[in-house]
Amino acid sequence: MKKQNLDLMQFYEGYVRNYRRLNLSSEHNRSMFTKREVDYFANVGEYLGFYTFVEDSKYDRLKGRSRPMDLSWWKWDQRKDKVNYLYLALHLERESLPNKDLETIEKLFSETEDGYVPHNVIGIQYIETLEKITVLNEVIKRKNKLQQSNVLMIYRCYDSMGSIERVEAYYFNSSGLKESRKAIAKVDETGHWFMSFEEEWLDKQS
Repeated sequence: MKKQNLDLMQFYEGYVRNYRRLNLSSEHNRSMFTKREVDYFANVGEYLGFYTFVEDSKYDRLKGRSRPMDLSWWKWDQRKDKVNYLYLALHLERESLPNKDLETIEKLFSETEDGYVPHNVIGIQYIETLEKITVLNEVIKRKNKLQQSNVLMIYRCYDSMGSIERVEAYYFNSSGLKESRKAIAKVDETGHWFMSFEEEWLDKQS
């Protein structure tokens, strides 16, 4: 089946602009951040008419076993198939530990059964330094030449100089990197996290 590509950069824009609505405070632990962000994308998928599942699984041929997906969106249309989902519309992984960056990519691009190859992929990954992005993006481009998904990778990195997080998004298709956009995450005066696109945030600082 021809890949059904979603406008993943538009999803990134929604993620940034709606982040304050997740009601995440400086008191929350990383598990709560993961839960709220995964739930956010689960809700987006449902609004778009997909069947969404948290902690779904797909078979990994190299591992020889099923592995969990943090979130999946499945396309259902009984007019075309009364038994099976038509395709895996989205596989999302969200990881807080920087040392699991390559493992996150491996999950998103694992060799699997035909019906489990995602048409779209979103990865949200914390990293220790922004310099690591170049290395990780090269891995993604190499793996996606085979998988040929529509890919959005969101990297989050703490900037100790400014007490902010740098949030950088990179959009890929099967041909390679197509677009990128940067944002800032910061705790507001009430102790809650919000995001703003870098150019908008810098404009307010001047």
